[in-house]
Amino acid sequence: MAKARTETAPTLPYHTYDVRKVVTELKTDTEDGLTSQEIKSRTEKYGANQMSGEGGVSPWKVLLRQLLNYLTVILIIAMCVAFSAKDWVEGGVIAFVIILNTTIGFFQEYRAEKTMDSLRKMASPTSHVIRDGNQIHISTTEVVPGDILLFENGDVIGADCRLFESFNLEVDEALLTGESVPVPKTLDLVQDPEEPIGDRRNMVYASTTVTKGRGKGIVTATGMDSEIGKIAKRLIESETSGKTALQRSLDKMALVLFGLAIILAIIVFAVNKFKISEDIAIYAISVGIAVIPEGLIAVVTLTMAAGVRNMAHNKAIVRQLSALEALGSVTNICSDKTGTLTQSKMVLTKAYLPGDGYYNVSGTGFTPEGEIHQLGELSGEELGAISMSGPGPEARQITQDNMSTTLKRMIQVSSLCNMAIVKKDKNTDQWVGIGDPTETALQVFATKLGNGKPSLTKEKSLFDIHAEFPFDSTVKRMSVVYTEGDSGKHIAFLKGATERVVECCSRMRVGDKEVAVEKKEELMQMIGSKVDQLASNGLRVLSLAYRYIEPQLSETHPDYWEREQVDKNMVFLGLVGIYDPPRAESKDAVRECYKAGIRVHMLTGDHPATATAIAREVAILPADYSADKEGPRLVMTATEFDSLSDSEVDALPQLPHVIARCSPDTKVKMIEALHRRNKVAAMTGDGVNDSPSLKIANIGIAMGMGGSDVAKNASDIVLTDDNFSTIVRAVEEGRRIFANIQKFVLHLMSTNVSEIIALIIGLAFIDNDGTSVYPMSPVQILFLNMVTSSPPAMSLGLELANPLTMRVPPRPTRRGLFNYEAIADIVLYGAMMGLIALADFIIVVYGFGNGSLGTECNRSYSDSCDEVFRARGTVFTTLTLLFLIHAYNCRSLRQPQWLPKSWKGLFENKALVGSFTLGVILIFPILYIPYLNTDVFKHKALTWEWGVVAVSVVIFIVFSELYKFVKRRFLENKVIVMDENDEEEQ
Repeated sequence: MAKARTETAPTLPYHTYDVRKVVTELKTDTEDGLTSQEIKSRTEKYGANQMSGEGGVSPWKVLLRQLLNYLTVILIIAMCVAFSAKDWVEGGVIAFVIILNTTIGFFQEYRAEKTMDSLRKMASPTSHVIRDGNQIHISTTEVVPGDILLFENGDVIGADCRLFESFNLEVDEALLTGESVPVPKTLDLVQDPEEPIGDRRNMVYASTTVTKGRGKGIVTATGMDSEIGKIAKRLIESETSGKTALQRSLDKMALVLFGLAIILAIIVFAVNKFKISEDIAIYAISVGIAVIPEGLIAVVTLTMAAGVRNMAHNKAIVRQLSALEALGSVTNICSDKTGTLTQSKMVLTKAYLPGDGYYNVSGTGFTPEGEIHQLGELSGEELGAISMSGPGPEARQITQDNMSTTLKRMIQVSSLCNMAIVKKDKNTDQWVGIGDPTETALQVFATKLGNGKPSLTKEKSLFDIHAEFPFDSTVKRMSVVYTEGDSGKHIAFLKGATERVVECCSRMRVGDKEVAVEKKEELMQMIGSKVDQLASNGLRVLSLAYRYIEPQLSETHPDYWEREQVDKNMVFLGLVGIYDPPRAESKDAVRECYKAGIRVHMLTGDHPATATAIAREVAILPADYSADKEGPRLVMTATEFDSLSDSEVDALPQLPHVIARCSPDTKVKMIEALHRRNKVAAMTGDGVNDSPSLKIANIGIAMGMGGSDVAKNASDIVLTDDNFSTIVRAVEEGRRIFANIQKFVLHLMSTNVSEIIALIIGLAFIDNDGTSVYPMSPVQILFLNMVTSSPPAMSLGLELANPLTMRVPPRPTRRGLFNYEAIADIVLYGAMMGLIALADFIIVVYGFGNGSLGTECNRSYSDSCDEVFRARGTVFTTLTLLFLIHAYNCRSLRQPQWLPKSWKGLFENKALVGSFTLGVILIFPILYIPYLNTDVFKHKALTWEWGVVAVSVVIFIVFSELYKFVKRRFLENKVIVMDENDEEEQ
């Protein structure tokens, strides 16, 4: 036993090996375990038993990414040029902007980048192992292949193991398989190498939890080689560095602006014949500043941060800021059913007894209140009508006094073949259910007629537990044996999947009689039609049976009874239908998706008929949908869908709207199919096994109430209420945020264009020394960009959603910020503001002045510069007001803002009203405070020039309304509003 196993992995998975072969393969000993020498060599060979990623989140890498942002780089260059020209004010302001932008971006990104952290924390802190013949506790990170692991109820298993001892061992593997029911373990050989993880009964896996019993196993895989490690690998491999359309648009814009700044600087130098003085350098810097929207990065990040807060208030926690943009492009939502579209509150609503017909059970939740009515034999349509309207007056109400002996027996089976508890909480005085939701629903049903488990076993002492055979997913049934208090006889109760219960039955209860069943196929055929009727009404169907135990068997000690002996010759009793009601808001939310051009898919583990019924109820399928109708198959099972090749899936006219019996691999296949169709998909999930599909989806949405940490950290958004309608609200918020980003980018860029036009054309203003006199000073430009423009831009980021936001198709993913309309708006609005500013400068200097541009008016004030300083004050005031007014233009790119009928909406955005008011107020101290005006801003207070400003404002408002009118006339047919009844594939 001195050496570790060879490098080569086994040719077949360990679940296909008997224990002796596993021992040989791993060179270990089931009694003594590994030696200290072997532990050391295997630790060196396999490494620590932990998840590995990219070394955690590096703050330095995050910071570097922020500094290498294109716009930040341009600002850094501008700052360096400003400082080199000894323009300390301008350089200091730019430095402040860089620090602000970087700080905001750093903390937002640093908090978001922790996808792998929960994987590292999921392993149990210690493990119980056998080494050198001794049982010891060690850190789970020290476990190596070949170790002998011991575990018992409550333990988190530290590594993948092949079992060689098992005593009533059951393990919760929901994190890997999605199955909420614990898996009973055996030592039997599993022959199929491709057997799904959930059916490998002789194996246990890292990070799963023992819920019952105890066992021993040989460690076969640790760390990244374990099953949970393989999921971690897939998460790492699916990491991409691709940028969103918004990021690409901003990057392209930054590159264009960088190139434009260089070109404009060259133009400035060329006009001055490349005689570069300090004044000329400052003018070139001024042009560069005018090109760059200094506040853009901060406004984008803060707007998204505000969106994150809004979504958190609406029960959606955003983990990745880029998800906000992607939400606006979502075309398909793949949602789970239980708990997301439905309430995850199982309620027994129907029962069927041969001879008696159907029963209707009313009531909700865990409260054992409600009425039970006997309906008799009904067709599927009649049963559905009862579900909608309730039992009619002809229905017979059942009480404890008038219920038949057959119904009483059904209630006994529901109550006693059951591990759940229904009780009243002493603190809240509310009824609560403890245990499996399905069993809880059965227990509530029994309690409604006064036959709950405590009543039958303790209060009335009618039954005494004798033996129990818990639910086993391999046989899909549970059975118990009780002793009847009155007769002393042993009676067995059985519940489970219909096909598995029928195969145990040799008789059937019809009324008060037990009728022999000659062929089980005939029983299945008869019962099967009732199962389909119940399932087609959205119910999960279970079958119940019972029998009295033969005397010779009842004399045997219960510990020696076997399930096979008990679960035979049963009397088929009847069916129960359990309902997980849809959330009240789900149907409206799905319809809202269709109005928004978004297709909803339901991926569930339910029976196809049940899934179809629920899908019809929540409008995922048409109300009259039937699989028998001609047209695309909208409902498939996972087996059917997975059997299709990629080309066959791509050839489907529509992807299925419902996939039943869905597995994690099916979810991945669905997302990949949507990607091939150039769709933007959102996927919901809650288990570790859902992590790959959450990661490869455009937007992964994890369930916050019961989901695993791995699923949450693999996702972009976490729902705190697990509610589908929250997803729809998130999509609406994403659309609103992107629309608002487009609005304030339009505002910032068009104001920059106006400054560029004024400065470049202003090169033609030559003073007595042959130097260009700039129409705006550098400090004026910085003030306009940072103080005047940025607050309204941030206010535009807080605009409420347009009423049509969820009535138009999703934005194409390839479309960034700058479509043709946006570019035209930027150029035309910017050109108009810039030309108006230039006209004001010319009017003041040449129209009402003597046309003198003075001497060295770029540096300081003198009497010869009076008209230039007045003209600069006029340009500054005009542009300030135009920038503020233009913010209102940007609220709606096509609808009027300044006509009387629109005045009411001017005060809707309180933040914009505040920023507008502040911008207007700040004009006066900057114009009229001595020294601040002439020495810092290099302009003078206005007198008669206010008339020029007023005319300029009126001209701009008229231009804005005429421009929007023309756009509406030419583009009114470009807005496509989705019809509520539109059913085509989006």
